[in-house]
Amino acid sequence: MHSVRFTTETSSNGVLERDFTVGDIPGVLWSPASGSEQAPLVLMGHGGGQHKKTPALMARAHDAATTWGFTVVAIDAPGHGDRPRTAEDEQARADLRQAMAAGDTEHVESITARYGAAVAQRAVPEWQATLDALQHLPEIGTEAPIGYGGGITLGTGIGIPLTAIEPRITAAIFGGGFVVHEALIEAARRITVPVQFLLPWDDEHVDRQSALALFDAFASTEKTLHANPGDHRNIRWVGIDNEFMARHLGRVSTSPA
Repeated sequence: MHSVRFTTETSSNGVLERDFTVGDIPGVLWSPASGSEQAPLVLMGHGGGQHKKTPALMARAHDAATTWGFTVVAIDAPGHGDRPRTAEDEQARADLRQAMAAGDTEHVESITARYGAAVAQRAVPEWQATLDALQHLPEIGTEAPIGYGGGITLGTGIGIPLTAIEPRITAAIFGGGFVVHEALIEAARRITVPVQFLLPWDDEHVDRQSALALFDAFASTEKTLHANPGDHRNIRWVGIDNEFMARHLGRVSTSPA
């Protein structure tokens, strides 16, 4: 088993940021600068074509660290960020660009579903290996509660099959914004932990009914759906249960009274 190798460390606005590798998997760990021993750990996925340090993901990570005292980890999905691209990655991207330029919606959906499933198949064991390595760090350990806060699109396409097989994850936030395929529905049916599901109501690339069918498939007895107006790229989330993770994982207050 590979161990965590930290490569850089910076601190700003009360948050410690450490880049690391686990084997050839690049990742980043955020934690309160004041310390986070045995604090809840949140795994965050990024969107398709993006990377572990997008502004939106970093903003969520900083908020989780400063508001709730969480430790947050993100890794680059295969073929994304600092990861090399395989011939399969390059071909899928080229096919997708061509289909989108031609306005071939059906082909876009087919490519997205096929490639998303292939990336998830590679990414799930990488997340598990990363989690194994992080639990050997004294500040995390094996007792820290773990949640998945994957955002939308690819982060959820990976997070659903990961949560379906990973018993260490005890709460999860998923979202729409991607093409739902049968393997994803089957994985959702195996998820019983509390789920919060975010749905861009006007997503031009995803059939709304398929996203609703995915939410319906979750076997969780506690699950909530939050739908906001907005398309694939432009959405402002309001009315979300911001205390979802803190309620299910516990909280470590780092803010002064």
